[in-house]
Amino acid sequence: MRLPANALLPMRLLLDECVPTRLRRSLPTHQVSMVVYEGWSGIKNGKLLALAAERFDVFITVDKNLPYQQNSSALPVAVLVLDAVSNELPFLLPLVPALERELSSLKRGTYVLITADA
Repeated sequence: MRLPANALLPMRLLLDECVPTRLRRSLPTHQVSMVVYEGWSGIKNGKLLALAAERFDVFITVDKNLPYQQNSSALPVAVLVLDAVSNELPFLLPLVPALERELSSLKRGTYVLITADA
């Protein structure tokens, strides 16, 4: 199943606990929620991804260990990992254009690492 390719269509994005809440402001064309807002704080990755798959198109995290903790071929939701020097907002903001590009062609169940070089 292909996710919406039209950038004008909002995607349902879930930001992990380790992603700053203020990153939501940089994704105004999408429906963005946070793990904390959903009441899912402290839930481990496997269960969290299953919950995310029920209501969201994409799970966004800065946890670079996620692919080693989960079987990427069986992901129930698309996962984008933001790879920055820090998970502080000023270090993540430069990754937003690459994040938006990836969202336009992302498939459910895929894993994508977004780096500053992307």
